[in-house]
Amino acid sequence: MSGISVSEANDILGEVFAPWVQALRLEASDVGPDHATLSMPFSEDLCRIGEMVCGQALISAADTAMVIAVCSKLGGFKPIGTVDLTSNFMRPVSGEGVVLTAKIMRAGRSMAFCNTEVRGADSGKLSVFATGTYALPQ
Repeated sequence: MSGISVSEANDILGEVFAPWVQALRLEASDVGPDHATLSMPFSEDLCRIGEMVCGQALISAADTAMVIAVCSKLGGFKPIGTVDLTSNFMRPVSGEGVVLTAKIMRAGRSMAFCNTEVRGADSGKLSVFATGTYALPQ
């Protein structure tokens, strides 16, 4: 498959996901047939004490980035299911947005295996590494 455009990825983000995921204000900046880069701006609404972005927001954003990468691989939105999601939190994100880089490691006929690096938008420091497995439509 040839992938989707950044505009198509942003349309998917705005039309397909649940309202609480849309509240993360994710925006695609780069999309290809095996990757997607999204950003999530800083918001006090997503923070715990000390302006630390909560882990739930970070892992939801990582999952969403991987879904966009898989949609790009499939050439557009298709209903896929998250089968497995694992996260490794290495450092907090405090007082800044994040950049999420999702990559497809392998995609077969029925499953896709992905990972996402979550980095501070200003610091560039790696904060979360997530992996996900997705069931593809048959």
